[in-house]
Amino acid sequence: MPNHPPLGFSRRQVIRGLLATTAFGAVTKLSAGCTPAPDAEPDAASEVDSGAVSEVVVGFIYVGPKDDFGYNQAHAEGAAAMAANVSGIKIVEEASVPETSAVAESMRSMIEIDGATALFPTSFGYFDPYILELATEFPEVQFFHAGGLYQEGTHPDNVGSYFGYIDEAEYVAGIVAGYTSKSGKLGFVAAKPIPQVLRNINAFTLGAKSVNPDITTQVIFTGEWAEPVKEAEATNSMADQGIDVVTCHVDSPKVVMETAEKRGIFCTGYHANQAPLAPKGYLTGAEWDWVSIYTSLGEQFMEGKTLMAGDIPHILRGGLADKFCKLSDYGPAVSDEAKAAADAAKEQLIAGDLIIYTGGLKSNTGDVVVPEGEGYKQDNIELEKMDYLIEGVLGNIEG
Repeated sequence: MPNHPPLGFSRRQVIRGLLATTAFGAVTKLSAGCTPAPDAEPDAASEVDSGAVSEVVVGFIYVGPKDDFGYNQAHAEGAAAMAANVSGIKIVEEASVPETSAVAESMRSMIEIDGATALFPTSFGYFDPYILELATEFPEVQFFHAGGLYQEGTHPDNVGSYFGYIDEAEYVAGIVAGYTSKSGKLGFVAAKPIPQVLRNINAFTLGAKSVNPDITTQVIFTGEWAEPVKEAEATNSMADQGIDVVTCHVDSPKVVMETAEKRGIFCTGYHANQAPLAPKGYLTGAEWDWVSIYTSLGEQFMEGKTLMAGDIPHILRGGLADKFCKLSDYGPAVSDEAKAAADAAKEQLIAGDLIIYTGGLKSNTGDVVVPEGEGYKQDNIELEKMDYLIEGVLGNIEG
């Protein structure tokens, strides 16, 4: 007989059915003020009394493969850094988990089989209802979600939200695109019109418009995070229209970068460094830098700090200055003039001297989205509710 789980059941499901009653009871709970072992010395400075723990199992879940040159790879690299930089952290991972009840199954298995006491289900669609439901069921486990907006008094205390102001890096990439484009036509291949995506489209366009006020960005929404055929079709369509710089916000920019290179147009990347995919046309890119934040959280886990105790903030945000994101190195096609302007804008953003969303800003339907005399700094909650495309973007949020 072949040695495999019964049809329709994963290995995790089978093991969980056998071991659930014992596995979770054996987990070292991540909480301040743990009870000392019977033979522990009553030393106030001891590991037990200080709230520190000897090992913490941390689970990471990705919606796509870990080597996608994009969103999932960036998180996986951050997870690897957490394990490498923090003694006592043990990482368990699962890739290519869809935004369905499958992620609930993965989270439950990591808790009950692997003993995870902190989870990072990283995809946007994991949050509601799956993370929220499991967080209620397992109040002693910490759930950290990338992008979801935690609401105090509404969401469980063991849920946290972390994300970066990567639109800062997109703004700088837009400056490079603005200097490089000869046609004055840029392209943006996007997955879904959620606030995080809209911020990137708008910031990229604003950066380009700071160079050339008449420049436009054509946006095409594919409808899903990973639609390679549609992404290639969109990029080819843009090249056919005379667009000479294209970028994207999809899970894996690989197809967009490679298609742009084949068509002889320029590109800027997203999530991770895609320069090897387009050695001639890659200009720069907006990259996540999860190493710092994941390492910091891992250190806090080992110190026994939790969301529930208020030791870790429920909302973690940061930009270029906080090393939540960074810029890819400039490619060979970037002019010295473009480099100087981009570097200057980057330094202004890091210093807090440049506001991307300034007063009088209008949507591409003519509505004023930032009133005259005002400017929305990166931590303004209104930006996390963004539901518009600015003037200069050709397209609409319906697709």
